[in-house]
Amino acid sequence: MKAIVLLIFLSLFMVQSQGQSLARNNGQKIITNSTPIKIKWVSSIKEDFSFRHKWSYPEGIYKNAYGQLSCDGLCPDGIENMKDSKGKIIKDSIKAFYKIVDTSHLRHSILSTAWCYEWAGTDFIEATTKTGDTVFLSTVLNAATHCSLRLSITGDHCYPLIDLVSIIGRGGAVYYCTGGSITIDKVLWQKGIVKAIFSFNFKHEEDPAKPMFWRGRIYQYINSTGYDNH
Repeated sequence: MKAIVLLIFLSLFMVQSQGQSLARNNGQKIITNSTPIKIKWVSSIKEDFSFRHKWSYPEGIYKNAYGQLSCDGLCPDGIENMKDSKGKIIKDSIKAFYKIVDTSHLRHSILSTAWCYEWAGTDFIEATTKTGDTVFLSTVLNAATHCSLRLSITGDHCYPLIDLVSIIGRGGAVYYCTGGSITIDKVLWQKGIVKAIFSFNFKHEEDPAKPMFWRGRIYQYINSTGYDNH
């Protein structure tokens, strides 16, 4: 019963998250409402970006008591019939199980720290071309993190915001940038890679005395999803 309740919760969360995020973030609000941050372009960044060599399994994938990679939570239909009563994947079903359950190694593309509502960390960020001269980045939500950092990079300026898709009754909210900095490796940028160090502050009307911020490092290929491997 607990597994069924968790599955329903995660399903509703993902539907709500995707719908609200798409509805509020087409890049235009970032340019209109956030303080533009002047990009510092450099020929190279010497800081530690070793996090990009780390990886994780997709959310919900874990190693069971029998040493098998299994799935719990938001999983493909039909896999429960491939397990016995103790959760062990039946021998004759192992090949079919791994054809429908994704156990890929997902390369990390962001290392960051933040304070915003319903944030527990994220290791992944997407980078896509919105128009000919605009790149849009968005951190990936998960079961524990419901706020996303959104960056619109146009010319020599970056327009950040935080998009909250709350699941605890707070409702959705957008927090616009009030200041900060970003440094980008121009050599890699010209090769289609975002390598950056950033630190942003955001307007926080609910509690102005409590700073809302997001800072960290990014290493991601442009026109890649948060989960792509290279």
